[in-house]
Amino acid sequence: MAKKRHFAGYAACWVSGVLTLLVCLAIIIFLVLKGAHVLNWRFLTEDPRPSLNEALTGGILAPLIGTVFLTTLGICFALPWALATAIYLAEYAEDTPWVKTLRTGIDVLAGVPTIVFAIFGLAIFTHPGLAFFSTMVEGVENARAFGRSFLVAAFTMAMMVLPFVAKSIEEAIRAVPVTYKEAAFALGISKWRTIRMVILPAAAAGIITGVVLGIGRIAGDTAIVWLCLGGSMTLTGPQPWWEPQNWLATLQNTGSTLTTYIFYSSPAGEGNSPNKAFGAGLVLIVIILALNAVVDYLGRFTRLKEE
Repeated sequence: MAKKRHFAGYAACWVSGVLTLLVCLAIIIFLVLKGAHVLNWRFLTEDPRPSLNEALTGGILAPLIGTVFLTTLGICFALPWALATAIYLAEYAEDTPWVKTLRTGIDVLAGVPTIVFAIFGLAIFTHPGLAFFSTMVEGVENARAFGRSFLVAAFTMAMMVLPFVAKSIEEAIRAVPVTYKEAAFALGISKWRTIRMVILPAAAAGIITGVVLGIGRIAGDTAIVWLCLGGSMTLTGPQPWWEPQNWLATLQNTGSTLTTYIFYSSPAGEGNSPNKAFGAGLVLIVIILALNAVVDYLGRFTRLKEE
């Protein structure tokens, strides 16, 4: 009887894994069949253009750049915050009501819909005192900040991914063998120095996994981009954006990402370029797969280095 239960559980795990893999492959194959034929150099290096003719709607350069900007800023804002939270919970926190409340707050934050984060970010960053993060609205009776920019969207994204990145890093820190800490303490090394020089390097693979998890969620979100970054398909800051004197102004203005481009170009949005929407979706999937491949390589490299 026990053997039958063991076999049934083993078979259920295999079936679940195969079904998950099949769903993933089905999505990738569907995007390849629908969008691969539009992928070319012009599609990747031209900005979107408004047109009723799909052949004249340009490419995805600005949304691609916007995706890079937003994911980079978002994870840069979230990582120090999440790392500090994870270190506190894993190494310093005790079983007190405050810590239980903190953990509950993190769990609740993880379940908040992204549209709520978007509305919260828009409400906060339209305060005139926070106009640095976007621009001031001119010609209105009550002074208000515009509240839509790469900086605003990045801060909002950081709040959204914080619980996921923090939990991933905390688990990575807890997985470090206790003997590492005991050996460091035996040598007279302080606790903070042990965390910084021993525990964090040993947990590097898990920390990288948390970072990529956050990047994937940022790159794939639409609600926060829609409300906190704006609906422009091109970069609206001073041009050319790559000149150093225009960097800050570019981040204080609006733009787009691949997710908003997909929405606008698809029949569900305001566009009539479904093929290019599928092409942009394929590019986004390739980026996510590449990030996961990098994580897998770094994880293997870290384990081999430890051995």
